[in-house]
Amino acid sequence: MTTTNPDQAGKGLALDLVEAFIAFLPAYFKWVKSCLPENFLTHARIRLLYALHCHGPQIMSDLSEELEVSPRNITTLVDALERDELVRRRPHPTDRRATFIELTPRGAEGCHEMYTEYAGAVSELFAELSEGDQCELLRIVQVLRSALQRKGIGGERTDGVA
Repeated sequence: MTTTNPDQAGKGLALDLVEAFIAFLPAYFKWVKSCLPENFLTHARIRLLYALHCHGPQIMSDLSEELEVSPRNITTLVDALERDELVRRRPHPTDRRATFIELTPRGAEGCHEMYTEYAGAVSELFAELSEGDQCELLRIVQVLRSALQRKGIGGERTDGVA
């Protein structure tokens, strides 16, 4: 793209990046879903299990905030994981209105294995990039995450789960 106005040149590139991300993200998530076994947990359920694995038992509102989903969605996710005996609810020791969500022994046992299988399947796409390109992409994504965090968007998570 050639532009004579220097202000427009930067905006044109930025708009190209926006359009590239808009096209890439839905395709990426569709691909992620397609490469997992049919009976595998959903991305959202894996994220919830991994949050409990990393941070221990949490109340539902904290999980909702950490995973950036509605309280109603957290309830649905917890209900499904509870049916599969991967999490359980227990009363909060000091707040009668709150309920702790924690991993069951079965959930704790399978959590790491599930995340490893999930990450392995998803990371296959990055094999299309050279090791140098992978390092550069990681660097760029970290810069963008930091920029979002400075703007008050996104948590301080560094465990690889978004």
